[in-house]
Amino acid sequence: MKRNLTRCRTICLAIVALILAPLACVAQTPVEPGIPILAYHRFDPSTTGPTTVRTPVLERQLDWLETHQYQVVPLSQVVDALRGGGRDMLRADTGHAVAITVDDGHVSVYTQLYPIILRRNVPVTLFIYPSAISNASYALTWEQLAEMVKSGLVEVQSHTFWHPDFRKERARRTSDDYRAFVNSQLVRSRSTLERRLGARVDMLAWPFGIIDADLQSAAERAGYRAAFAYEGGCAVPGSPPYALPRIPVSNQAGAAFGALLAPASARKPPP
Repeated sequence: MKRNLTRCRTICLAIVALILAPLACVAQTPVEPGIPILAYHRFDPSTTGPTTVRTPVLERQLDWLETHQYQVVPLSQVVDALRGGGRDMLRADTGHAVAITVDDGHVSVYTQLYPIILRRNVPVTLFIYPSAISNASYALTWEQLAEMVKSGLVEVQSHTFWHPDFRKERARRTSDDYRAFVNSQLVRSRSTLERRLGARVDMLAWPFGIIDADLQSAAERAGYRAAFAYEGGCAVPGSPPYALPRIPVSNQAGAAFGALLAPASARKPPP
């Protein structure tokens, strides 16, 4: 009887060990650090919307980042880190790096966001499509952009020339015409921004988050060193350089805002 109990105990321990072994491997596997790249669009003191963040909520989001030891860094430094030139930024024991990007060039960037980042000394990157600047009633002016760039806290990068839907453009154009159109959107935007603002433009945010292999190749040929999606969680070393993930932000605050960043490391970047 005693021998049978001992044998039974041995078998049970072996089964438990087999069950726990995979869990131990998971627990011991290091999590590759990543950097959240937050994507905003518009800001308003009182009104919210799918892509509009209330200004007081933005302040609370920035407070949350500071409280949880996130340091807002320029997007260009994130790209350098992901390429291996600044890997210290990716080390978990140095705190958390996060980048802030804003798409389109809505006037609220100047009236609402800019005073906040001046007061807090927070760098941001604006992805701009130049056709709207000083033309559309909702858009920034070239003078406003120049002032923000001069502050040293704002860098301006490309969002194509007039924010096309590349899927629709591909469907209605011949192959050659479509390739020429894509090239024009990428090159014309970059050259216009560099000429008007006197700053280097080498990063791109894809309109509507539309990305495919042909577009990524076109961005590389046009001289960009990085391009960004509109979803996908944290950017990690090995993320596709012309489809780097970002985290869309809306009117969340507190734990809801933190939840955007917390699970991001488990998400896969877009193809």
